[in-house]
Amino acid sequence: MARRRSLRLRVAMAFAGLGAALSLLLSLGIWFATLDVSQRLMDQTLTAELEDYMARRARNPNSLPPAAASLRGYSMASGSSGSIGDDLPPPLRTLPAGQHEIELDGIPYRAAVAEQDGSRYVILFDEVRQKRRQQRFLGYLVAGAVLMTLLAAVGGLWLAGRVIAPVTELARAVTDADPESPPRLPAIVAAAAPGDEIDELAHAFERYLARLAAFVERERSFAADASHELRTPLAVIRGAAEVLAEDPGLDAAQRERVARIERAAEEMAQLIAALLLLAREDYAPLDETCDATRLAAACIERYRTLAASRGTTLKLDAPATVELKVPPALFAIVIANLVHNAVAHTRDGVIAVALDPASLTVRDSGSGIGDEALARVFERHYRGPESVGAGIGLFLVKRVCDRLGWQVALRSDLEKGTTVTLDFTTS
Repeated sequence: MARRRSLRLRVAMAFAGLGAALSLLLSLGIWFATLDVSQRLMDQTLTAELEDYMARRARNPNSLPPAAASLRGYSMASGSSGSIGDDLPPPLRTLPAGQHEIELDGIPYRAAVAEQDGSRYVILFDEVRQKRRQQRFLGYLVAGAVLMTLLAAVGGLWLAGRVIAPVTELARAVTDADPESPPRLPAIVAAAAPGDEIDELAHAFERYLARLAAFVERERSFAADASHELRTPLAVIRGAAEVLAEDPGLDAAQRERVARIERAAEEMAQLIAALLLLAREDYAPLDETCDATRLAAACIERYRTLAASRGTTLKLDAPATVELKVPPALFAIVIANLVHNAVAHTRDGVIAVALDPASLTVRDSGSGIGDEALARVFERHYRGPESVGAGIGLFLVKRVCDRLGWQVALRSDLEKGTTVTLDFTTS
């Protein structure tokens, strides 16, 4: 989606558009008014000249018609083929009485025609210079409209900056606020007039931030209390399982049950630690590092017995030490979920885990995933046809990868197996 323009620019563009529209309407009004006035003046001039010439002809039949730079006059007795001075051009002989626009020899004229006592009188006004003046005036109008539009845009930009300055300051205060201590906004509230929109917006932000701070405090208290209350019984369960595992009187089935208890307790401890880390703000630093090889080897050993009970072999291919800049709890929950899923969907096969500083790959030869399920495997609580878990394993893997900036890719073929690859290099 394209990024929208800033509010200030949009206000300036609105001012420029309004200025352009008003300038255009004003220019059009002035232009048509000017044309009307110009035509009326020409018609009045022609009428006055025509009446003066006819009056002179009435007193002196030999009076010559007007002859000036812009005016030319003609007269012709009815039925005569000639006139005093010049011959009357043929196009003028059939014009009815009144005012007309006509072109002779490529030159535009305004013509006034009258008939009196059987004679035709014609006065022509050369419009060449008048049209040139009109073109210059039109240029002035266009330049004025463009100038008004630019002034409206600049004025709108300046005015918008003044108008939205409190909003900008409010947004900056909220953006720079520490999540641990939401800001108070006294300066913004003091600068706004009581009861205006900025005052209402600032108080609304204050109320919202206060509610948000209370919510964050409740969530923090709940997470701390839940973490403490869950870790205490988990420690008891893990301790009891370790004691039971050392009892020499247990048979093989009992030892398997104790091992399952130990695995479940270990997974729960890792899950709690991972969820607490993921509950932090996205920009909270994760500066811890871990020995990924050691965690991967521990995970393989924890699931080796379960895999063997399903006729499956677990293999790990990794250097002696792979240091990753990631909290141990997050990497442990990622590899545990991937290995657990591989073991749960593989019988009488092989699960190969490959680890290096750039990537982690978990490949199994299990039942695979269909195309429909493959598109939804990272959804929360989604469970495939053969799944027995709660449907949050791969969701947590995807969430951890997003948090750390890793890329996760999953390829699968039915009855051929599944391969999951985590790329660390994009973080």
